[in-house]
Amino acid sequence: MTLLWDQHACLPLQPDADVGYLTRFSRPGTTYVSVNVGYAPQTYADSTNLLAHFRSAISRRGDLRVVASLDDIDAAGDRGQIAVGFDLEDSNPLDGDLDNVHRFVELGVRTMLPTYNHANAAGCGCLDATDAGLTAWGRRLVAEMNSAGMVPDGSHCSVRTGLDLCETSTKPVIYSHSCMRSVWDHPRNITDDQARECARTGGVVGITGVGIFLGPNTPTLDAMTRHLEYAVDLIGIDHVGVSTDHSFDAADFLAEILDHPDSFDESYTRWGPIQWMAPEVFITLGAHLSRRGWGDSDIAAVLGGNFRRVAAASW
Repeated sequence: MTLLWDQHACLPLQPDADVGYLTRFSRPGTTYVSVNVGYAPQTYADSTNLLAHFRSAISRRGDLRVVASLDDIDAAGDRGQIAVGFDLEDSNPLDGDLDNVHRFVELGVRTMLPTYNHANAAGCGCLDATDAGLTAWGRRLVAEMNSAGMVPDGSHCSVRTGLDLCETSTKPVIYSHSCMRSVWDHPRNITDDQARECARTGGVVGITGVGIFLGPNTPTLDAMTRHLEYAVDLIGIDHVGVSTDHSFDAADFLAEILDHPDSFDESYTRWGPIQWMAPEVFITLGAHLSRRGWGDSDIAAVLGGNFRRVAAASW
C-alpha cells in the first residue's frame, strides 16, 4: 500500500488535547502525520509543554507512534500504527535562542516556518503590506535548521521570505501546506516563482485541503486535484506532495480569527467559516487520482514518496 505523508495537521494547542483524533487517518499501509505544536502566540515553554503531553499520550496508545527516523516510520506501518512527528508554524517558540532549534529536533520537531502571516524577528509574512524578506537573524536561523536536521518551511511566509529561504538553505525547502496562487488568488497561496525555487532546492510543495486556499471554501478532492495537476505541470512530479492542514481544533481556531482580526485579514473570513477536508476524505485521494488516469508511480510520489525523499536528505 502506498505511503501517505501528511506534512501538517493541527491538534488543539492545549496540554490536555486528545491525540486520538489522529486515528481518523487510519488506512491500510504506512501513514505519517506531522502535528503542529505551536505558532506565533506560543513560547518555548508552551510548545515544549505541548510536546511533552503529545508524546506521553501517544506512547500510551497502541495505534500511534512518535517517530524519529524513516526506519521508525516503516516500523510503525508494519505494526499498523500511525507514525507521528511534529512541526512549528513560526519561529517565536524558539524564544530568540537558536540553540532551541536543536532541542526541538530532539523532541521530534522536523519542520518549522520562520514566520506566520506577519513579520517577526526572522522575516515577513504573507499578509504583510511590506515584504523585506528574511532578516539577518532569519538567515542564521535557516543555517541552524540545516545543521540540526530541521526542514525550512515557507508556508505562511511572504513571497520574498520564501524566495530567500530557498536562496539561503543548503538543503531542501518545503511548502508544507500551500496551494497555487495561479489556480486560486489567495495571499496564503504561493507564486509560480516560489514553487520553482522550492523545486530547485530539491524540495516539495504540499498542496493542502483548506477550503479557502483551494477555492471559495471548497475542500474537495476535485479542487485539490486542480492545484496538484497545475503544480506537477509547473515543477514536475518529484516536487509535489500533499497535506491536510486539518484543524481538529476548528472551533478554537475560528474563534481566534474573530477575536484577532489584526492577525487574520478578510481573506480568511470572506467566504464564511473555514471548511477543512476531513481526514476520511483525504485518505481516498490516491483512488481519486487513479480514476483521473494518474499512474501508480506518480500517485506514490505525490502521496508520500517526495516528502520522504526530503526527510532522507534532511533528517
